[in-house]
Amino acid sequence: MATPTPLVFAYYVTGHGFGHATRVVEVARHLIDAGHLVHVVTAAPDYVFTSEIQSPNLFLRRVLLDCGAVQSDALTVDRLASLEKYSQTAVIPRESILASEVAWLKSIKADLVVSDVVPIACRAAADAGIRSVCITNFSWDFIYADYVMAAGHHHRSIILQIAEDYSHCEFLIRLPGFCPMPAFRDVVDVPLVVRRLHKSREEVRKELGVGDDVKLLIFNFGGQPAGWTLKEEYLPTGWKCLVAARILQDTAQGNTHTKYKACGARRLRDAIVLGYQLRGISERNANVPDWYVHAPFPLQEHEQSISNEEIPFILCSCRHIPDFEVLHGDLQGLSDTASFLKALGELSAIDFERDNKDQLRERLAAARLFNWEEEIFVARAPGRLDVMGGIADYSGSLVLQMPIKEACHAAVQKNHPSKQKLWKHAQARHHSDSDKQTPILEIVSFGADLSNRGPTFDMDISDFMDGEQPISYEAARNYFSRDTSQRWAAYVAGAILVLMTELGVRFEDSISIVISSAVPEGKGVSSSAAVEVASMSAIAAAHGLKIAPRDIALLCQKVENHIVGAPCGVMDQMASACGENNKLLAMVCQPAEVLGLVDIPSHIKFWGIDSGLRHSVGGSDYGSVRIGTFMGRKMMKSMASNKVKENNSDEMGRNSTELLEAEASLAYLTTSQSYPAVFFSYRYEGGYANKLPERITGEEFLTKYASHDDPVTVVNKDLTYAVKAPTAHPVYENSRVKAFKSLLTAAASDEQLSALGELMYQCHYSYSACGLGSVGTDRLVELVQMMRLSGTLYGAKITGGGSGGTVCVMGEKSVRSSEQIREIQQRYKSATGFMPYVFEGSSPGAGKFGYLKIRRRSSPKADLAAASAVLNGVHV
Repeated sequence: MATPTPLVFAYYVTGHGFGHATRVVEVARHLIDAGHLVHVVTAAPDYVFTSEIQSPNLFLRRVLLDCGAVQSDALTVDRLASLEKYSQTAVIPRESILASEVAWLKSIKADLVVSDVVPIACRAAADAGIRSVCITNFSWDFIYADYVMAAGHHHRSIILQIAEDYSHCEFLIRLPGFCPMPAFRDVVDVPLVVRRLHKSREEVRKELGVGDDVKLLIFNFGGQPAGWTLKEEYLPTGWKCLVAARILQDTAQGNTHTKYKACGARRLRDAIVLGYQLRGISERNANVPDWYVHAPFPLQEHEQSISNEEIPFILCSCRHIPDFEVLHGDLQGLSDTASFLKALGELSAIDFERDNKDQLRERLAAARLFNWEEEIFVARAPGRLDVMGGIADYSGSLVLQMPIKEACHAAVQKNHPSKQKLWKHAQARHHSDSDKQTPILEIVSFGADLSNRGPTFDMDISDFMDGEQPISYEAARNYFSRDTSQRWAAYVAGAILVLMTELGVRFEDSISIVISSAVPEGKGVSSSAAVEVASMSAIAAAHGLKIAPRDIALLCQKVENHIVGAPCGVMDQMASACGENNKLLAMVCQPAEVLGLVDIPSHIKFWGIDSGLRHSVGGSDYGSVRIGTFMGRKMMKSMASNKVKENNSDEMGRNSTELLEAEASLAYLTTSQSYPAVFFSYRYEGGYANKLPERITGEEFLTKYASHDDPVTVVNKDLTYAVKAPTAHPVYENSRVKAFKSLLTAAASDEQLSALGELMYQCHYSYSACGLGSVGTDRLVELVQMMRLSGTLYGAKITGGGSGGTVCVMGEKSVRSSEQIREIQQRYKSATGFMPYVFEGSSPGAGKFGYLKIRRRSSPKADLAAASAVLNGVHV
């Protein structure tokens, strides 16, 4: 049997410490023992490898291509210096590094490039036409993402460049104790890779002079200040400590990149950060640094450091929050949630006698709202980016929705009416003793001054009752329509009436609610659904109601359809309630069947760009298009029914008869689960497209068909409605979304991206045919198309209900794509005078987040006052 031809491995090792090099030794040893050649590219000393491997098949090349972290001692990481050193090492000389590495890889005729975990090695391999694999438990984009929080915006491109370099890797061999590494396309998990055992336990203890009965502590962390000594009294009885490492020689000599003198506060701060990171890791769900997922916690350009008190709000996956004790739930690393809790903590500390003049009305109202010593329930619900599906949701289409990072928070507290804090006008309404037992609802909405609405709302919960039964939804809609500045409260308070009506819940306690939403209104990213889902989730949690996320979404749709009066489909609420971070929710809207979650491929990214034109599902265009769609469905059902009656079943095939009968009883204009063959686009095109009118008056339609069978819209007999285009849209959109979903799982290629983009453009122009386009969204789509010739953006479409709002953009996940998005922003501003907001990043839906149950931590001053009162016989 012929001897296999030896393979040539180019093995790149990070320049951060010797730990990586020591595990590379074991991998390289096995490759060499198998007869292969291994070229190690490393900054580590030769003896690290030659002391373990003596073979002519081992080649060492001393090159530094990355640098890791800059530390002045074991607990102090200088983040800014780390980024600056990496920039000097691998960013500024990038082009020359790539040129030299490509030439070297070709010269040794490498068969495979292995990296642990040097970013640029993956890109060099790709440029040389050589496959590459990474072996690691962490990646530098994850590590540096946290450092960027201290360094400002000007180093953010480093993270994107590193991630793009890693994306050229074929797959990752992932070691235990890993952190999130989203840049890699595929993962293979393996056991821990360590150096082989050289001596037995008994041999080591004998060499160190330690008996078998002695408990041993190995002190293996350097960084002790000068003069530090380990004293015997520091150890438990029977323990012995061996010091295995000391401060680095160059640090002792003052040769360090740090600009700051080490201090205890900074060392403690970094220890806290490390603790938060370690606690955040739980298998695949880890605490990704907030900037890495673009959470809304931006640093200003002038900010070069993070204060100690900010650390818990940047790396906040644990349960400790300075102002509150978390009794249930987890922040899941979400900085916007931490910021919301911090804002609540600031409210609880307002001194009304001193701070009245400097506080907004909404803050003063919220500060007086809660009994801070009692439990508060917090829920969070994100907005959504409509990737595919849009208005076809109300026709039962498949839709693909991504929860965005912007979210709404709702804080809810229930109290016995006698303990409820009342605003002055509510006190006047409840002046008698009997009235003090009446449950009331009080709501504060932050940001009211930005939206031209009243910041507060209150009502007696009994106003939702008519005798022993809840009032009708129509009566509630009229109730909230009395005052335009209070109409917003229907999105929040409507949840209470829906729970009463649909689930039979009765509310005996007063309810206080604070709403704070970062989901901008009128942008087509479901700001209303986020408010509804957050409110419903928090109210349910506060009252011990266990409602599944899907059911939360359906209840919230009733709030918007019947109480607010907006004829939306259910996809917005479903995405907000059931979505997951960095995944697309695939749902068939019949009425709300979740097919699953679709992973966004690592080489693809979605953005949302706001056109600046306000969108509203309550607008006349959206409503008339929906009415036209339901008119078309009614007409098609009538046509199918007439065909069945007019034709002799003997003359028709059995299958054809069954199809027509199914179409005569259509519940949705898209493929149904009960009869999958119904209404693929060819059925529509072949039997109905040419028979539908382009337009019809409301009066003519009602005369012939009586009703369009849509419970949330009303046909106006005096208006004329488009029929053909609105009816065709959901039929073809359903097919487009199915194709889009399938393409996401295809092999990564330019053809895949181009096909996905084509489907998005088809959807966009179909919206326009329905009359739901706008000048602004068309301009943004055209800008994306202009970029395609020389860039990495492949598709764009209007989203949600159309007629303005946000455009969804799809492209490669790369630095170039981000640059093009910024260029589109600037071009749009130059043309319109409006700087569009960019939605970037994702976050978990309300179901995945769950809820927090929190209680205000008592201050030492309050504890002292309480103790004093008790000692003096005063009841507190």
